[in-house]
Amino acid sequence: MPYVEHLTEFYGLPVFDLPYPNEENARLPEVGTVAWRLSIDPYGDSDEEFGDCWERFLDTVDPAGVRAIVVGPWGEVYDHDSSDIVRRLVDAHKELTGLRAVFLGDLVMEEAEISWIEQSDVTPVLAAYPLLEEFGVRGGTGLRFPALAHRALRTLTFEAGGLPGQVVRGIAASELPALEHLDIWLGVNGYGGDATVADLAPVLAGGRFPALRHLGLRNSEIQDEIAAAVAAAPVVAQLTSLDLSMGVLTDAGAMALLDGQPLTHLTSLDLDHNFITDPVAQRIQAALEPHGVEVELSGTGREWDDDGEIHRFTAVAE
Repeated sequence: MPYVEHLTEFYGLPVFDLPYPNEENARLPEVGTVAWRLSIDPYGDSDEEFGDCWERFLDTVDPAGVRAIVVGPWGEVYDHDSSDIVRRLVDAHKELTGLRAVFLGDLVMEEAEISWIEQSDVTPVLAAYPLLEEFGVRGGTGLRFPALAHRALRTLTFEAGGLPGQVVRGIAASELPALEHLDIWLGVNGYGGDATVADLAPVLAGGRFPALRHLGLRNSEIQDEIAAAVAAAPVVAQLTSLDLSMGVLTDAGAMALLDGQPLTHLTSLDLDHNFITDPVAQRIQAALEPHGVEVELSGTGREWDDDGEIHRFTAVAE
């Protein structure tokens, strides 16, 4: 299954692409009923640059009514990082007074591999919008997220083939008292994903995010280590859903999880894309499903036998 797709819904709203300039007769929805996707095609027929698209957007709709913005390709994203997008969002904060959700980097493989997306320090967006409730980023290259305090943020998502450890440490050191949903794709070291279980310790200890109910630690080549840490992590007691999918999870990590603290209070446990054998998968299901826990165990990961040496891969890397 594809794991990197265009968003079709964001902040509970359908995503609507701002029409290109040559689509003059396109009908626009009511401004607050959709999440507005802004993008340009650097290889298309239009000469419009992202700055032109941005200004056209603010001139076309009532900025005060915009609730959610999804930013797609802003040009050749492997040559130009997201700092200009961040600056434009910050500069428009007095116009976009109703903005509650932002996603930066809604690109699929045909537009750019996830590791090609050049990001930047994205925290100025959160500082400029103290009422923002949902924030997401795709792409870890060049990404920076120094620790911050934000009172309203409820959902935070990072999708990467390699998420820098300094980003994970910044998340873990942030003060986010309203945060309910945290989803992190850690990725692989070869693409900059050098975070360790120790970097996650403040999150796993519980108390850092008192409102947290969903935790996703996904797409990691150290998934077994993460599972073992989660098995004893105090934060699990406050969760209703746990997602350890998309990584290199084997029987060792699955058994550590199963032999650890009770998970029967969860409503869902996602272990999709794994390297778990059928007997262990059956043990997990037998232990949890009678208690009403929805367990996702489909989707075996890809592995390669190199003369007896087994190489396993996360769902998303390059």
